[in-house]
Amino acid sequence: MNDLFSLQGRTALVTGGSRGIGRMIAAGFLAQGAKVYISARKAEACDETARELSALGTCISLPADVSTPEGMHALVAAYAKREPQLDILVNNAGAAWGAAFDEFPEKGWDKVVDLNLKTPFFLTQALAVQLRKAAELRPAKVINIASIDGVTVNPQETYSYSASKAGLIHLTKRMALRLIQDNIVVSAIAPGAFASDMNRDARDHAAEISARIPAGRIGVDDDMAGAAIYLASRAGDYVVGATLVVDGGVSFAR
Repeated sequence: MNDLFSLQGRTALVTGGSRGIGRMIAAGFLAQGAKVYISARKAEACDETARELSALGTCISLPADVSTPEGMHALVAAYAKREPQLDILVNNAGAAWGAAFDEFPEKGWDKVVDLNLKTPFFLTQALAVQLRKAAELRPAKVINIASIDGVTVNPQETYSYSASKAGLIHLTKRMALRLIQDNIVVSAIAPGAFASDMNRDARDHAAEISARIPAGRIGVDDDMAGAAIYLASRAGDYVVGATLVVDGGVSFAR
């Protein structure tokens, strides 16, 4: 049973891995024996996180801005120079934007939808050679990080964010049907309230947010790491196209 959740001998790439949910996942993968590459737009933060996480295992920083095609392809080239295959890709880099309906700007739509929905598809496509190489030995994994805002409606006016995450959940199903033919398993995680720079309410007002969650608390690092390890490991090989909701029950209470 220990081997069921082991990531020993596997390589992983986590976008948006310098902080928040990406960092939680990277730390969990390292603890289970994976070699982890993390990417983030801010090079200094990415490098610092990699140094800190190296206490758990081999963690390598590959700074890149995956919101642009140039940055995305630079990341792929940097990874390909170091590794011939990729066992686990976590599409976590994301953005949010909130504004009233009558004032919501087009730039707020394009920025969020491009990064949250377009990038996961094209980054996976660009890394298909490395994923297929890994899949010759055992199933390779692609894990898209969605959100409960793509499952149920949030009262906040985050139109592009909600739409992009709902789209990502459906895109996960479509990608899964195609890529399972290549022994690549695609799935998703829909997190609820976890403390991060993106979810500042959970970070700064944990007690207030916890009162609205059936589990009575916000998510902690191990909650997210455990879900990602499950999907990335042998334990998740038969979970194809599914979205794992990790939210303490809040999406059912809305």
